[in-house]
Amino acid sequence: MNQRTLQEIFERFRAANPHPTTELEHRSPFELLIAVILSAQATDKGVNLATRRLFAAADTPEKILELGLEGLREYIKTIGLYQTKSKHIIETCRRLVEHHHGNVPKTREELEALPGVGRKTANVILNTAFHEPVIAVDTHIFRVSNRTGIAPGKNVLEVEKALMKEVPKPFKQDAHHWLILHGRYVCKARKPDCPACLIRDLCEFKGKTV
Repeated sequence: MNQRTLQEIFERFRAANPHPTTELEHRSPFELLIAVILSAQATDKGVNLATRRLFAAADTPEKILELGLEGLREYIKTIGLYQTKSKHIIETCRRLVEHHHGNVPKTREELEALPGVGRKTANVILNTAFHEPVIAVDTHIFRVSNRTGIAPGKNVLEVEKALMKEVPKPFKQDAHHWLILHGRYVCKARKPDCPACLIRDLCEFKGKTV
């Protein structure tokens, strides 16, 4: 896909949604970190239902440590894989307190050293909490990037590298959110809503729906 087409695609995304952000509810980098850890194989809606209660009771690593493993599980037991996630969150909170004065670190290396935090989660935190122009590739972004031709790749890292190379600089900060929302609500997995797509005429997908 040429740069002129890419420019037009992201100009349309920006015109339709000038200030995109995550649908995970949070009031601090720490709350965002916990929400993103919980969001693996779970919906944002389900995570928000759980974290509204959790963060009302414990919104710092110190407070979550006070809850303890069993106390934390009571708040997140409606979320898939909650047993494993609760262990990761407790250990992450412990490391934040012991190594980062209770603050969320601002580097990829330090973030990825936290239990339950991989490259995708680290990118979400860097982008949304600390305004770094990085792109976290989830299943929605992977699908949209390949289907539309914006940034094809065989795996998430290839797609991430392609997006970082191809997305015009003025749009890198918000591209992550635009692509996720587009994949979630328009360019859906089973049946993309091509008639409602604002980049339909620029998309390279050969199986467009009518």
